[in-house]
Amino acid sequence: MRLHTLTVRAFGPFAGQEQVDFDRLTSGGLFLVHGPTGAGKTSVLDAVCFALYGRVPGARQNDRSPKSDHAPLDREPEVTLEFTCGGRRLHIARKPRWERPKKRGRGTKVENAKVVVAERVEGSWVGVTTRPDEAGQFIGDLVGLTLDQFCQVAMLPQGDFARFLRARSEERRESLERIFNTRVFRDVEEWFRGHASKLRREVESAEEAVRGAAGRLAEAARSEAPQDPAELSAWAAEAASVTAATARDAETVTAGVVAEREEARAELERGRAVRDRHERLSAARLRDAELKERAQERSGIDVRLAAAERADTVLPSLHARDQRRTKRDKAEAELAERLALVEGLPGVDRTALGVPVAGEWPDAGAPRPQKALRSAEQERRDEHARLELLRGDAERLRDLGRTVAGHDAELQRLARDLEATREQVSVLPPRVESLTRELTEAREQAARAEGAETALATARARLSAAQDQERLSGELAGAEERRRTAVDAAQEARDHALALRERRIGHMAAELAADLAEGEPCAVCGSAEHPSPAVAGPEGVVSAEEEKAAHSAADAAAVRRSEAENAETVLRERRTAAAERAEGRGVADARAEVGTRSEALSEARAAADTVQRLEEALERAGTDLERAREREGTLALRVSEVTSAREAAVAERERLTGVLDAARGDDPTIDARARRLVSEADRLGAAAEAATSRDRAVEELREAEAEVRRRLAGVDLRGGDGEPSEAGLSSTTEEQVWAAALSDPERRDLRERARAHDDEVAAVRAVLEDPELTGAGPVPDLEALGEAASRAGRAADEAVAWRGGLRDRARRLAELRVELDSCLAGSEPVLHRYALAENMRALTSGTAADNEDHVRLSAYVLAARLEQVVAAANDRLATMSDGRYELRYTVDKAAGDGRARSAGGLGMRVLDAWTGVERDPATLSGGETFFSSLALALGLGDVAGAEAGGADIDTLFVDEGFGTLDEDTLEEVLEVLDGLRDGGRAVGVVSHVADLRDRVTSQLRVHKGSSGSRVEHLG
Repeated sequence: MRLHTLTVRAFGPFAGQEQVDFDRLTSGGLFLVHGPTGAGKTSVLDAVCFALYGRVPGARQNDRSPKSDHAPLDREPEVTLEFTCGGRRLHIARKPRWERPKKRGRGTKVENAKVVVAERVEGSWVGVTTRPDEAGQFIGDLVGLTLDQFCQVAMLPQGDFARFLRARSEERRESLERIFNTRVFRDVEEWFRGHASKLRREVESAEEAVRGAAGRLAEAARSEAPQDPAELSAWAAEAASVTAATARDAETVTAGVVAEREEARAELERGRAVRDRHERLSAARLRDAELKERAQERSGIDVRLAAAERADTVLPSLHARDQRRTKRDKAEAELAERLALVEGLPGVDRTALGVPVAGEWPDAGAPRPQKALRSAEQERRDEHARLELLRGDAERLRDLGRTVAGHDAELQRLARDLEATREQVSVLPPRVESLTRELTEAREQAARAEGAETALATARARLSAAQDQERLSGELAGAEERRRTAVDAAQEARDHALALRERRIGHMAAELAADLAEGEPCAVCGSAEHPSPAVAGPEGVVSAEEEKAAHSAADAAAVRRSEAENAETVLRERRTAAAERAEGRGVADARAEVGTRSEALSEARAAADTVQRLEEALERAGTDLERAREREGTLALRVSEVTSAREAAVAERERLTGVLDAARGDDPTIDARARRLVSEADRLGAAAEAATSRDRAVEELREAEAEVRRRLAGVDLRGGDGEPSEAGLSSTTEEQVWAAALSDPERRDLRERARAHDDEVAAVRAVLEDPELTGAGPVPDLEALGEAASRAGRAADEAVAWRGGLRDRARRLAELRVELDSCLAGSEPVLHRYALAENMRALTSGTAADNEDHVRLSAYVLAARLEQVVAAANDRLATMSDGRYELRYTVDKAAGDGRARSAGGLGMRVLDAWTGVERDPATLSGGETFFSSLALALGLGDVAGAEAGGADIDTLFVDEGFGTLDEDTLEEVLEVLDGLRDGGRAVGVVSHVADLRDRVTSQLRVHKGSSGSRVEHLG
């Protein structure tokens, strides 16, 4: 994966919009990201991670939004990244969750996280997804790395790897698990542990079941169960067989006792049956005497029912006559009520209706009121029909009234709106002119922002140069003094050396004479005689060693003089360069200029924000003015239209008012007159109908009275023998008929009494004539028979209980024997499975005897990964340490923290080739720890990339730690990093070390300030 461009806005320390051109930075292969502490170097890497994964790595991830605190509250944060991965060029724009001020009112509103992923296809961008979950899945599948793996492979955090190098085994295990995703092996350990625990519980449950079954069987057998499980089955079989044999013997004994009990009970029942026959015969004779005394009462029931049957022929006529009489009375009352309601109506006279004033009705030939009532009703209904034709005009009149009122209200409202609109039209033009002037001034001031920013950067450079000049002036004075001292010292040393040489040359004869010996030839003349050897002066002879030492001291002094002169020259040149950059300004003047330029830049930036606000205000004002003028014309036209419509409605309302006033007469309205006519017509119609109903009721009553008289003449209720007499003589009255009548319940009661009497007589006669009762013998001694049956019953009950107890025990023992055998059979495979699972648990957890190193399964897998990491790291560590150091992993306790038994295989040592001794990583110096950690980080990145499917990472970052290296080691580390460019990869070094600026030409500088940070491309 290769990065192309990164754009951030209102993110982290970056308040505005900043762009990082990775194509430019990576063109040389190695580039530097530098800047002061806290400027935001690491935030550039955080932005890359956020664009890809929606999160920032490590401890910097928290619940707080990554929106910049330096940015305005309403500026939307966004990170945009363009990169190529797997031959596909992608563009990701991601916005975090943040709070913005509400556009209306106070408070804030939460904006949810958003993302847009697009792909470059045939020269144009094609959308991939806008859903955060789909974007995360898409990037994860494409890159093939999680966020933690990406940070370990592409962004090498040295602080983390120094901790990893010195970590304890358990801490190192947690780090490796996050990178290599070996949690599945920990899950296997946990599964075996849980599985063994589960099977152990099953074993305990099976053993408990065996103990429970044995206990229940012992309780049923009334004996002690053996302690050895192997003896339980034989013991259970013996107990069950003995109890079963005893139960079979009890069956024979119990059968005989039960037979004796049944015979005694049968004899007692036969005696009781004889006694019951004698008692039934005596009761039947007494009841027969009682029934003969009630025979007269039985005959009276038949006579009463016959009279009621004859009365039934007259009762319907009597009921019909009474109903007709009630109907006539109701009809007369209703007619009187209806006539009272129509009396006094216009055109209606009670006398004209043909009804006597006193209320007595004329005979059938007299005139009836129906005709007059129907005539008055028809007159009113005809007039109502005429009024119905005018109802539409009345409704239209009401609508016209509402229309006129609506027009009046609308005219008032239009007048108010028109006045307000005209006032707005007069006020807005000055407002537009004022905003236009303000906008022009703000734009002119905002246009100076770029120049002000350049001027501020120049002023800051001058201030830095002035400060450097002032500092270098002090250093130069010291260097001059050191040079003068060095020159004097060198001159004195040289003079001393020359003086010693001259003295030695002058006393050379004395030096040679000092070496002469008697009989030895002279080194100069060869004579063996030495008559007058030379003698040194009072200062003595200078030896060759003294001369040589003096010349060495002179040479050293000359070197120091040369170094002092060079240092002075360098400082003088640097001060001259600083003075040129300061352009003649002192520190105070340069600092004042920086303050002035900063204020100018702040004003220009504030003006830029004002420009946007004024543009929006001007646009709103112009839009409001245009809308106001348009609304003014619309309102004026509407006023004219509404006025014309109101005049037409008023004219039509006056015409309809005249027509309807003539039609309503004395009534207040047309509707009121129509309602009155309908009400009067309805009352007249109801009165005519009541008169008709009354005439019909009178006629029906006459017919009913005639039918009653005919029926009474045709029935005779006197009949001594119960037969009716119809001789044609009317001697029966209504009172006799009502007295003879019976209701249905009374009839049913009399019939039931007669039937019950007859049935009882027949039953008594059947008992008295039963030969079984009359031929029964004497009654036996029931008391003696009962005593014998009781004794036999008690003996049988005891035998049955004894037999049942033995039978239940035998059945219970057989069931418990089967249960015990089943529990014993079921516990064997559980014990076998538990033994196997326990062995696997001990093996994977490192506690089994077969696991000689006592290494857990997960630690074993991680140890294999760590072995690969160490091998990859040593390839680079050999170069960085000049072959001195080599990393080794180990499983012994000495390699870690004393806990290798539980987390073995993850220890790490450092082999020092100079001493041949393995050292603890904690004993390394700061620089040694750095390059060892860097080698380990690079090795871990290689292995993690291969583990993730060989992820192709073309852009790498190394974060901090270079300040601990000396010049030679730094050169070797950079050589290793430079070697990472093989295959087209680019390496970014994140550091604030000054020496790296001279060594790495392609740079991204991050500047920090009170208003936020910004980036600058150099080289």
